[in-house]
Amino acid sequence: MRVRCEGGCDAMSFENFGDRPFFKGSVAAETIAGLTRVISIVVAEVKLPFGVNMLRNDAASAIAIAAVTGASFIRVNIHTGAMLTDQGIIEGRAAETLRKRATLCPDVLIFADHMVKHATPIVAADEAQSAKDLRHRGLADGIIVSGSETGAEPDVASFALVREALMEAPILIGSGLTEANAKTFAAADGAIVGTSIKIDGRLEAPVDPDRVARLVAAFKRAVS
Repeated sequence: MRVRCEGGCDAMSFENFGDRPFFKGSVAAETIAGLTRVISIVVAEVKLPFGVNMLRNDAASAIAIAAVTGASFIRVNIHTGAMLTDQGIIEGRAAETLRKRATLCPDVLIFADHMVKHATPIVAADEAQSAKDLRHRGLADGIIVSGSETGAEPDVASFALVREALMEAPILIGSGLTEANAKTFAAADGAIVGTSIKIDGRLEAPVDPDRVARLVAAFKRAVS
């Protein structure tokens, strides 16, 4: 995590990615406890804003962890609507999520995925309208646009469509941002990056400090 801090990242995000295959709904108590402990240890040493993502879609646990660790945001893969995923059909629970946040940690932001990766709509969807619903009916604070799978860049046309539909909303790239394509997604307000800052761009490899610094510099040049 120090690597990301020294490389110029503005925040960091914690998730239980090592739990594959993921549970469809609530995660196990030991997972919640384990991630909470990890976060507590790291944030005592690394002074950056941070967020929590409880995969596959346990927003309630993410909010609980955020409340006790002081997180600034959570990520929710499916906040509104329903998607067919490798865990089966997952439905958004925006009503419950917003109310739990109001009770436990009202200042925590909700970053929600639009057409999340590793999932497909159950029926044909109007991408612009679903993005608007995610923002204006699901009340997501930020919208995440990703590729079809981990490490894949977003479809450029889909990104442009969401950006145009939600000019006032923060839009983040949720997968596939690289030093090479940073200019392509210069209209984004931020990005959540994992694969491309690893050694040789390999998902399971450790973080490469040089890749972190180069990517951060490239993206910040592009959006400035």
